[in-house]
Amino acid sequence: MVVFALFVISKAGGLIYNREFHTGMSKLSSNDYLMLAGSFHGMHAITKQLCPAPPVAADKANSTLAPSPFINRASGLEVLETSHFRMQCFQTQTGVKFLLFTEPQQPNMDAMVKKIYELYADYVMKNPFYTVEMPIRCEKFDRGLDGFVKVRS
Repeated sequence: MVVFALFVISKAGGLIYNREFHTGMSKLSSNDYLMLAGSFHGMHAITKQLCPAPPVAADKANSTLAPSPFINRASGLEVLETSHFRMQCFQTQTGVKFLLFTEPQQPNMDAMVKKIYELYADYVMKNPFYTVEMPIRCEKFDRGLDGFVKVRS
């Protein structure tokens, strides 16, 4: 299976990381990548608003637990699949989005994106020199991604 690319989009919609792992995607300019990230951020926000309201519990008056804000949360656009690629989006609790582009038949995309998030948390967020919302420039993160993706390819 082939992993084509990874994009990381900040909570404000800016592209903070992009990496191609396999030559299968069309070449884009850096401005095109920025426009793609901003467009996806807006589309994700709109699809999050389109989500229907969660069902109301029948016996809400007798419930002693306070409703959790994390149950039935609207998630927005999570998967986009075409005949040539599949895009999986994972949004963290802080609003950072990870977009992974793979072959359409790629199995276990959820687990793969979450492992990439773990690498991000370990190598980027624990780096004392990294500033949040700024472009990611971390060699350990790059090496961790290389090791993880190449095992899958």
